[in-house]
Amino acid sequence: MSDPKILTVIQTRTGSSRFPMKTLKLLGGKPLFVRLAERVKRAKLTGHVLIATTFMPEDDIIDSICMANSISCFRGHPTDLLDRHYQAGIDYGAEAVVKIPSDCPLIDVSLIDEVIGFYLHNYGKYHYVSNLHPATHPDGNDVEIMSMESLERAWRCAQRDLEREHTTPYIWENPDVFRIANVFYSGGNLSKSHRWCLDYPEDYLFIKAVYNELSPSNPFFGIEDILALLQRKPELQKINEKYRGVNWYRHHLHELKTITAEDTLCPV
Repeated sequence: MSDPKILTVIQTRTGSSRFPMKTLKLLGGKPLFVRLAERVKRAKLTGHVLIATTFMPEDDIIDSICMANSISCFRGHPTDLLDRHYQAGIDYGAEAVVKIPSDCPLIDVSLIDEVIGFYLHNYGKYHYVSNLHPATHPDGNDVEIMSMESLERAWRCAQRDLEREHTTPYIWENPDVFRIANVFYSGGNLSKSHRWCLDYPEDYLFIKAVYNELSPSNPFFGIEDILALLQRKPELQKINEKYRGVNWYRHHLHELKTITAEDTLCPV
């Protein structure tokens, strides 16, 4: 059987309650989401890569930047991310959809291929594969891949706001319905001790510092390169340390079946 037609979706918008316009902040002279798209395109198994933004006028700039950088752009619902991913998959004729959030500009290219490769190697065995349930990689390396059929089922059945806003909870909250697998980090669990994602201004300062240190010699540096840098310069990790282990789960613990208080922290 030939491999499925894969669409990789990077969800991006200018609006953010915690850090407005964060994806337009610059890394090496280009917007963060463009640097992220460059990394994702560097992976071998991502298929067609596109930015999925909203149809709101304030996101016209995302569309324009995509055009200027030869990146495909799809526009959809501003808050229903499940619908945005599903409609992008329909538009492209995808058989499997990869979800990568725009707050992961330092994502490891080899990890993207590892997660997708696991799905392809076991094609037909799993509906959904990620490295998030449970998460063990440094925060900011989120990769999820799902069959188009399971994405459509979630799109049809998901009712709760959190299921629509975060795209995949309906799938991973129902392991009795969907066959689910997880890719673990071989070096242990660094998901709470290492925060490389972008939600707050301090996160941007950390990401920019790491990028400026490593990109001159290797613009597509990975997890092990960052860990080695932090061994040499541990002061960098202090930049955003008060947000380590913080994620969106903390707002929905009373609604989620597969997440506990141990899976999230509140800001210090």
